[in-house]
This record gives sequence, structure tokens and C-alpha cells, in this order.
Amino acid sequence: MSFNFKIGHGYDVHRLVEDRKLILGGIEIPHSLGLLGHSDADVLLHAISDSLLGAAALGDIGKHFPDTDEQYKGADSAVLLAHCVKLISQKGFSVGNIDATIIAQKPKLAPYIPLMKRKIANILAVSEDCVNIKATTEEKLGFTGSEEGIAAHCVAIIVKKPSGAIFV
Repeated sequence: MSFNFKIGHGYDVHRLVEDRKLILGGIEIPHSLGLLGHSDADVLLHAISDSLLGAAALGDIGKHFPDTDEQYKGADSAVLLAHCVKLISQKGFSVGNIDATIIAQKPKLAPYIPLMKRKIANILAVSEDCVNIKATTEEKLGFTGSEEGIAAHCVAIIVKKPSGAIFV
């Protein structure tokens, strides 16, 4: 059975540590701690990547970019996301929209959301009004509330490319 659109969900979490940059949504955020991971540990771009891959039934980022593969050590998650967009395109889909939530007690992310939206929209080849990013705290509850880590969720819709359309 063929559908004109599909929906996927992505989730990622990384621990906050010293001596790492904090990269969220492809943007470096000034903070005393950064996210620990094999790549740049951008939980937002990882959640978006997983939501797109899930919608296209292509597995997850661990399947495509395993942390056991040295070529992805320190990888820019924006490059990985762009590859995910290419993979869904090869299955005849393009990004419809994404809705993502970052869960972090600190730092305050509101000032950086417009930059994140612009960067992500560019990677996804969609207009900024197809990218929604929210940030919330957990009222000092759980690992994100105690500033041990940052998490992100994303829901994505991918749409079947019109016949004869050219997408890259």
C-alpha cells in the first residue's frame, strides 16, 4: 500500500559534561557544559534525523552512522541530517514539516531558536514555516531537570514527491 505522506518520531538524549561544546540545532550555544557523544552530540538534529528515517521506514541513525565507526567520530550532525534527507528523497519523499521539542533545564534556548530554525530549514530544503522548535524545562525533575543531560523529541511528516518533480 502506498501513502502520500508518512509520519515519524525521533528521540535522543546525551549527557552534559565539561570540556565539550554545546551544539543544538546546528548552532553552538554558549554554556559551561556540552553534550557527550561520538559525534557532536546534537540531540535536536539526531531526533530530527531519527524522525525522518522512521517515517521512511529506514531504521535509525545508529544503523546509518554507528558510534563504532571512526568516520563518524566528532561528525557534524548537520551533515548526517543532510544525508538522511537524501535517503528519504531516494525513496520518493521530501520533508513536509517537523515539530521538535528540546528538554533542558539550562541554558535558556529561546534566543537561539530562530537561528536553529533557519539552519534546519536550509538542511531540510523547506521554508522556515515548516520547522517548529520548542524548548522546555522539566521543573528541575529528572536527569534533564538536574542538568545531567539534554533530550529532544521530534515528529516529522514526509510527503510523496509529485510525479516528475526533481528533488535532491
